[in-house]
Amino acid sequence: MVEVGLFDALRRKGRGSSKPGTLRKASSADTRHLEEWAASRRGVEAYVEPRTTVTDTTVVLVAHDGEWTRRRIGSLGAAQEFGRKRSIPVYEVARTGYPKRMREYTQRQKIIDQRRSESD
Repeated sequence: MVEVGLFDALRRKGRGSSKPGTLRKASSADTRHLEEWAASRRGVEAYVEPRTTVTDTTVVLVAHDGEWTRRRIGSLGAAQEFGRKRSIPVYEVARTGYPKRMREYTQRQKIIDQRRSESD
């Protein structure tokens, strides 16, 4: 007979990952996603979000139509280097805010999702 505690499964789930309360750093998978995303869209701009107590520095890439993606980037300098290599303008969200087209895209997606769920 094996004794299993109520929370053992939850503890096992975290093995191999970072410790609770620590920030996950940007990975090569994050960078690869950003590279592929930017290469497949037009008019991409980068908006850097500062590190917080729960999230490392992130970058939001926004395409010409407002479609966007977010991934960890490591630092403002890393985001600036990413943008420089790809001729993508880089902005600090704290200074510029998010572009209007990003908010409009998100709103359009919500409407599409609502209509899709209503028709199902």
